[in-house]
Amino acid sequence: MPDFHPLSWATPTDTAALADVMFDAVRNGPSKYTQAQRAAWVPERRRGAEWETRLAAKDIAIGRDATRILGFMSIEGGGYIDFAFIRPEAQGSGLFRRLFDMVQERARAADEPRLWVHASLMAQPAFAAVGFSVVEHQIVQIGDQDFQRAMMEKPLVTAV
Repeated sequence: MPDFHPLSWATPTDTAALADVMFDAVRNGPSKYTQAQRAAWVPERRRGAEWETRLAAKDIAIGRDATRILGFMSIEGGGYIDFAFIRPEAQGSGLFRRLFDMVQERARAADEPRLWVHASLMAQPAFAAVGFSVVEHQIVQIGDQDFQRAMMEKPLVTAV
């Protein structure tokens, strides 16, 4: 099991490493998607101005070991979690929950009424484990591949 250093927030210098984590998680980790679907979803490591601009619009929690980023999760305005990726060797280690706790704390501090995500088949159990419920099952197309996913949400404010 990897030894985690304290979690932190990503900086612009982390964009290439985040692309590596995403590629590794989708292309090399366990999956309920076919190889063709995985290749359509992440055909290559993300890079360039579009990737950097997309990441810059989010707060991104990262978890590292002694040498590299093992996972990350993003939060943006409106409580949307756009990215949640864990390298294969760190899956099942508790890193997802630790990143989620950090993101949830940031959302609560911003008075977001809820968190929501478009969760892949692989991510749905992890999000359910931290209190998310499925709002809607969806099928989306990326390239020539259809993907099942779910829109899930977790209320952050409780009725009094």
